[in-house]
Amino acid sequence: MNARIVSLLCVAASAWSGPAIAQRVDRLGPQVRKYLRVDTPEVILEHVEVIDGTGAAPLADRNVRISAGKIAAILPGADELPRDGATILDLRGRSVLPGIVGMHDHLFYLAQPDLRPDGSLERPAFFVETRFSAPRLYLANGVTTIRTVGAVEPGTDLKIRDDIERGVVPGPHLHVTGPYLDGGNHSNPRLSGPEDARQTVAYWADRGVTSFKAYKNITREELRAAVEEAHKRGLKVTGHLCSVTYEEASAIGIDNLEHGFFVNTALDPDKKPDACSSSGGDFTLEHMAPGSPQAEQLISTLIRHRIAITSTLVSTAASVADRRTPLRAAVLEAMAPHLREAYDVWRGRPVSPATGALLRREMELERAFVAAGGLLLAGPDPVGIGGNLPGFGDQRQLELLVEAGFAPLEAIRIATLNGANFLGVQDRIGSIAVGKQADLVVVKGDPAARIAEVENVEIVFKDGAGYDPKRLLDSVKGRYGEY
Repeated sequence: MNARIVSLLCVAASAWSGPAIAQRVDRLGPQVRKYLRVDTPEVILEHVEVIDGTGAAPLADRNVRISAGKIAAILPGADELPRDGATILDLRGRSVLPGIVGMHDHLFYLAQPDLRPDGSLERPAFFVETRFSAPRLYLANGVTTIRTVGAVEPGTDLKIRDDIERGVVPGPHLHVTGPYLDGGNHSNPRLSGPEDARQTVAYWADRGVTSFKAYKNITREELRAAVEEAHKRGLKVTGHLCSVTYEEASAIGIDNLEHGFFVNTALDPDKKPDACSSSGGDFTLEHMAPGSPQAEQLISTLIRHRIAITSTLVSTAASVADRRTPLRAAVLEAMAPHLREAYDVWRGRPVSPATGALLRREMELERAFVAAGGLLLAGPDPVGIGGNLPGFGDQRQLELLVEAGFAPLEAIRIATLNGANFLGVQDRIGSIAVGKQADLVVVKGDPAARIAEVENVEIVFKDGAGYDPKRLLDSVKGRYGEY
């Protein structure tokens, strides 16, 4: 412990050669600067509790110094004297934690026109890009990096990424995933075979996407071609599968599997090769008890092949327990009027007891996976359904990990450093350490003791610039879900 504290106290402002924060802030356009609360070359966060994202015990009463967009020092708490070019914030009663790294996030939502209480709607439902509201919602809620797991407009996502990096619009750092690689009906073109899969990966890799997502009806050979082309380029493939089982995807070389253990179809009785089963994995999940031979073998296979699992508990919890609890006012205020109406209709629909049982089983398997040494990532899959909105859903995912049995510090690590490790950027983000980017979240309270306090976001630092969450949220009131 002494060695760790000594290393945290070291000042490393001279250990990097990036641009100064003044240059970073000056680089931000007026449409971004108006959302800043802190924009000085130096910032000192006084008397904060540091939750560093590694799972280690919090450090009480520390001063965190930000300089040139980096964490320059972590020192014992003290009252700093005012000086030119520095913002000194007395943050007693606050905690600082790493910016959330959302590993299953989107820049679109699912529109369900004229949704009725019986679940019927004016078909087809369709995906709508949320280029204005989603980036602001992520940043306002402490999400400083996201991976867009599947894109309906990958070209638009890439432009949003570039506009954010150029300081034209506010938002988190984006790791853009290409279009869905699917063999069935979806908003993207249907793959015609392995060569089409390979060419699709090559085309979008050349345009700057950094990962790909296999979808429900992809064939094994299409998946193999996609994985081989992506790996040849140093890129990764994840999957929301059904036609391909987890064991088959592991043998092919997939890097990541989405939605935890919900969509593995290996035990489904009607499963046919390269075809999705009728239950979509519900039967397999129901019959794969933690500690059973099937579960032990699957978890061993995933860990042996170094395959990460992304937990998306929010998308299921919204259908059970969350439905009985009113949404936070800020979530409702962000919704466009038609989306608010759809939410009210959705909330009045009956809940299946089987869904709650599957959620509990999923939570148990996620704990078993982590206990065996697996890498668990976190993301809410926010497409508007059930009030699951960008940023707010990422916070709820943390709370559900704790409900699943993880300690708050474990949940924070899963939602920060684990994602950074998978993306290969752990040397820059994901934890609080001297020399890393100042992508930090200041919250009122102590999420290490009460995880729900992760919702109390007061300032979000990205590259050392401090954003005002209220201004960001005010800018999108009634805007999420516009089309």
